[in-house]
Amino acid sequence: MKTVYEKSPGLTDVPMHYCPGCTHGIIHKLVAESLAELGVLGRTVAVAPVGCAVFAYDYFNCDAQEAAHGRAPAVATGIKRVHPDNIVFTYQGDGDLASIGMAEIVHAAMRGENITVVFVNNAIYGMTGGQMAPTTLVGQPTTTSPLGRNRLGQGAPLRICEMLATIDATAYIARVSVHSIPRLNVAKRAIKKAFQLQVENKGFSLVEVLSTCPTNWGLSPVDSLRWVEQNMIPAYPLGVYKDIEGGT
Repeated sequence: MKTVYEKSPGLTDVPMHYCPGCTHGIIHKLVAESLAELGVLGRTVAVAPVGCAVFAYDYFNCDAQEAAHGRAPAVATGIKRVHPDNIVFTYQGDGDLASIGMAEIVHAAMRGENITVVFVNNAIYGMTGGQMAPTTLVGQPTTTSPLGRNRLGQGAPLRICEMLATIDATAYIARVSVHSIPRLNVAKRAIKKAFQLQVENKGFSLVEVLSTCPTNWGLSPVDSLRWVEQNMIPAYPLGVYKDIEGGT
């Protein structure tokens, strides 16, 4: 019998803990497939965050290191500099990367560290109770902004891709989504390219993936996908924000 689909060798057989409808599992799949297809799985080191993906080291079939909250880019920098032939990536949520880890991600980008960052943006603190995150949309209710984020008192959401694309040393910055099959395919190409650039020693790359959080958004999985399309994408336009190779 012909095999038409099989689980990526880049993933373990450990059942994932994510909530129903959360797209972390899909993003894990795209990362794992990219590493396997590039033939670098055996020399890859993942750096797991504090947040919903805190157990990512159980799911990726490669070496992994846990990092303190927000410090994944610093940990990845150390690993990459000591073992430059390894492929090193961080997998971080918006609270981890854009709040407590803001200094780490900006300075890793500024130095042009030859690492890959997978940045999962679900516009909320998922693991710790649904608080407002740096990426929470204006008007979006959270446990710490029950009436919705107020621009006057709480500011506007941070747009990480737009910010990092202005840094000279970055090689590839892109924002994608996994709310539909066509968008999932685009996301896979972006993630794979980010890793390919690291293989070629081209420097720092980051792919932001717009993701769902049905539990803390108070929506069904299907409605969460619609919410990404109708609310997140207008606030966070998809596309390639920087590519040193000039591609799209």
